[in-house]
Amino acid sequence: MDHIVEFIRTDTFLWLMLFINIILFILYITNVIYMKKIKKEYHSFIQKLGNGNNIEDILKQQLSKLEELDGKNQELYAFCKDINQNMKKCIQKVGIIRYSAFKDVGSDLSFAVALLDEENSGIVFNGVYSSEASNIYAKPIIKGESKYRITEEEKQAIQIAMQK
Repeated sequence: MDHIVEFIRTDTFLWLMLFINIILFILYITNVIYMKKIKKEYHSFIQKLGNGNNIEDILKQQLSKLEELDGKNQELYAFCKDINQNMKKCIQKVGIIRYSAFKDVGSDLSFAVALLDEENSGIVFNGVYSSEASNIYAKPIIKGESKYRITEEEKQAIQIAMQK
C-alpha cells in the first residue's frame, strides 16, 4: 500500500493523469462533433418526413392508413370471392357441331351448340336447316343431361363442351 501512496506523490503520476485527461478531452471533443453530426442528420430526416412533425404522429397516421387499407383489402377479397361463386354459374364451356340434317341439303348448314357452366348445366341449341324451312330448338341441360330427347348431334355438342 505504501508503494501506491509513494507513486501518487511522484511527478510520473501527475504526467500520467495529465495524459489521461488529454485523451479524455480529445474523446469528449470527438463525441461532441459526432453528436452534432447526428443531430443535423436527425433534423434533416424529420424535415423530409413532414416538415418537422413528430415521428410518433407520422407512424400513427401510417398505421391508421394501413388499417384502412386492410379493411378495403378484406372488402375486395369478399367481392372477388362472390365473383368466383357467380362465375360458376356463367357460360364457360361451348361445344359446336355442324351437320347436314337432310340428304338433299349439302354444306352442313344445320348446327348444334351447347353452352354450359362449370357444373355442365346450361342450354343446347339445335338449328335444323332444310330447303323449305329453318327451325331452331333449345333444350335445358342440367349436369350434362336433359329431360327432353337429345339428338346425336346435340349429344356430340354437349360432349365437346364438357371436355373443355
